[in-house]
Amino acid sequence: MSEPLTIDIWSDVACPWCYIGKRHLEQGLAALGADAPDVRIEYHSFELAPDTPVDFAGSEVDFLVGAKGLPRQQVLTMLDRVTGVAAEAGLTYDFDRLQHTKTLKAHELLHFAKAHGRQLELEERLFRAYFTEGVHVGRLDELVRLAEEAGLDGSAAREALESGRYADDVQEDIDRARQLGITGVPFFVLDGKYGVSGAQPAEVFAQALSQVAAERAA
Repeated sequence: MSEPLTIDIWSDVACPWCYIGKRHLEQGLAALGADAPDVRIEYHSFELAPDTPVDFAGSEVDFLVGAKGLPRQQVLTMLDRVTGVAAEAGLTYDFDRLQHTKTLKAHELLHFAKAHGRQLELEERLFRAYFTEGVHVGRLDELVRLAEEAGLDGSAAREALESGRYADDVQEDIDRARQLGITGVPFFVLDGKYGVSGAQPAEVFAQALSQVAAERAA
């Protein structure tokens, strides 16, 4: 039996297009039905705004106005657009509830989850917590709770976060992204050699996966 087709995804918990891209990828795989290749998905860390404080004082609109230097109305229009695209993908975004924060500890937790075989479950839980439920994913207590809800041991998760055991793994992912020339997320690498940038439509993922699988078979 051949090895599964690998899908490496550079992503940030605070990236709205990353959650949409995740869902589009899943929908693309589902659309292939019985022809879908066996895949192994692994998430890699990327911090869009590493200088963000854990407790940012303000709304998502405030952050984007300050960070991007954009007019407030333009930011509101931009968020309305991404909310609409998310809805088309079956996701609910609530930017009024969203608590902007530094995502470093969330990335450390994702590496902990990977080591315990629950990374995909935690990735989904973190995205929903951040964009839909307004959970503060920069705080340890909240991260531990989400880890437990994703099927992980809470005490072990807390110890891993407090010790910073996975901080080097997060940095290695970020360094690798830089080496690959990745400057924005989501970014998907199929089978270690084909890059797909952005939250492409489901049909684009389906076509790309079919092509890679066909090349493998040949």
